[in-house]
Amino acid sequence: MMPLVAHIVPLCTHCADNSQTVTFISEASVEVAAVEEHESTGSISVDTCTQTETEIAMVSCESQTHNIVFAFSIRDFVNDSDGIKYYTGLENFTIFTSLLASLGAAAYHLQYLCGKKPQLDICDQLFLTLIKLRTYKPNFELSRLFCVSETDVYVIFVTWIKFMSLQWREINLWPSRDTVDKFAPLDMKQNFPTTRVIIDGTEVPVKQPKLPGAQQVSFSSYKNRNTAKALVGVSPGGLVTFVSDSYGGCTSDRQIVERCGLSQLLEPGDSLMADKGFDVQDIFAPYDVTVNIPTFFRKRNRFSNKTVLRDRKISSKRVHVERVIGLGKTYKILTHPMNHTETALSSDIIFVCYMLVNFRPCIVPLHA
Repeated sequence: MMPLVAHIVPLCTHCADNSQTVTFISEASVEVAAVEEHESTGSISVDTCTQTETEIAMVSCESQTHNIVFAFSIRDFVNDSDGIKYYTGLENFTIFTSLLASLGAAAYHLQYLCGKKPQLDICDQLFLTLIKLRTYKPNFELSRLFCVSETDVYVIFVTWIKFMSLQWREINLWPSRDTVDKFAPLDMKQNFPTTRVIIDGTEVPVKQPKLPGAQQVSFSSYKNRNTAKALVGVSPGGLVTFVSDSYGGCTSDRQIVERCGLSQLLEPGDSLMADKGFDVQDIFAPYDVTVNIPTFFRKRNRFSNKTVLRDRKISSKRVHVERVIGLGKTYKILTHPMNHTETALSSDIIFVCYMLVNFRPCIVPLHA
């Protein structure tokens, strides 16, 4: 990938303007003035004393905070793992630096939206982006936290989401058959040894579009609201190995499977695991790929014991993809209705959020 070119102007330093001075009013000078007034007038007004004390407090506070800018920075969390986990979902500062390293040297040569160069260094730009994904704070609040303009927050977020998506999509996330077998849980190896991926759909809410056609395409009858929908694939060991582009909420699971290109990644003899909604055996049959899904009733009012036990085993293994999807939705941007700009970036946002899950501890135990 060709590096994106731009000059970054680091602004993590908070320079003080030495040309300005602060006049300090000491309590002694105020007392002298009060005594002189008392000698001349014979009394001191209570209102005058109260006003004087207020002025002293105001000047004292101004003198202490003069030219000091309290800006959010990742450097404040180097030894604060709880803080980093709260704001980014990552375990500690070491994982944060690993994430930045995974993006390569191109992260320091970005071409920003509209050519605007935000006044924030690279580490804090990534930190701001992760906070936006994790907490979904408004741009106004983030601009106050990082002491930049709302426009800079918008530019940073859009640029980094596109950049992170492009960089990570160049990585071959699809593991080999040997790698899948090596990290698969023991029970999965015994009962479903050919499983290559476990898939499920996920929907994220979006704000209702203005155009009637867009409203119709994005409306999900299942969620009863406008959504963007994507397919997520997880290896038996719990690694996110596949994330499709996002589609309108009216798109069925079968349509997404047909369009997402998953069949091109699977090899003959592989099998995938899914929920009942993925009745797609005919799509994968030409590729000699088996689809393991729970059994349909099909006008039968009872199952054999063997069928029931098999379905239970499938459900106990397929639940891991739902757990991973739930972990991805701890990034609150996937649970709040996306605005129109974010909806346009929904494919990249969903992909980035589930790639961030791979930087977190695995939630699938070895004995599962």
